Amino acid sequence: MKKLGITLIVIGILITVFSGITLQREEEIAEIGDYEITREEEERITWPRWAGGGIVVAGVIVFLIGRRK
Repeated sequence: MKKLGITLIVIGILITVFSGITLQREEEIAEIGDYEITREEEERITWPRWAGGGIVVAGVIVFLIGRRK
């Protein structure tokens, strides 16, 4: 339980610090002989900062419960 609590705390802090991630994807549109036409797309995945705080609180609770046993 302690390891799970610490893991949740670390993940919660990371989510609070980083408000999202950007993924880049390359998509092939057409291929003509030896030539390719591609397009790069950026997709941003965001999450609310309060979610990180909630995960930190949950991690502290799990850590404290695991410490009592």
